[in-house]
Amino acid sequence: MIDSFGIPLPVVDILLAGYAVKAPSMAYWAALMAVVGSTVGNVALFQAACHGSKLISKDGPSSTRGQRFQQWFQRYGLLSVFIPAVTPIVPFPLKVFVISAGCLRTKFSKFLAVVLVARTIRYFGDAWLGLLLGRDAEAFLHRNAWPLLGAAVAMGAGVFLLLRYTERRSAPSLQ
Repeated sequence: MIDSFGIPLPVVDILLAGYAVKAPSMAYWAALMAVVGSTVGNVALFQAACHGSKLISKDGPSSTRGQRFQQWFQRYGLLSVFIPAVTPIVPFPLKVFVISAGCLRTKFSKFLAVVLVARTIRYFGDAWLGLLLGRDAEAFLHRNAWPLLGAAVAMGAGVFLLLRYTERRSAPSLQ
């Protein structure tokens, strides 16, 4: 919860996989607690950003750049929340996109669903990996960090392209 609300703790995945090795019967319980804690932290950060933005500005963004970012985020923003939420690679700035989602008043139910799905995949995957690989789980994560990052980027690109394709198909044709 602390990690998701603002203080980065990049060892959560390693701790979870390690816990699965030391207490296999509790691995999925620990994953569930990680999902709950992370979701609570992300929701708190989202709500703080949402309420903070209401206090600062009643209007939308004033600059053209701000308006373009808001339009982009309304279209693809939850994808930018999903990718870092599901990926255990540190460089993805999840908190920036959680704050953006709150400031830009993203629908809470959609935000919550994205965070729950992403964190469930990530943390239950960590527990499963710990159970499957045993003591080699941490080494596996270190050894395969770049392929995992590539898979996450490819997944994000695939979802992005799918969104673009469905937008074009649903747009009225000009004839």
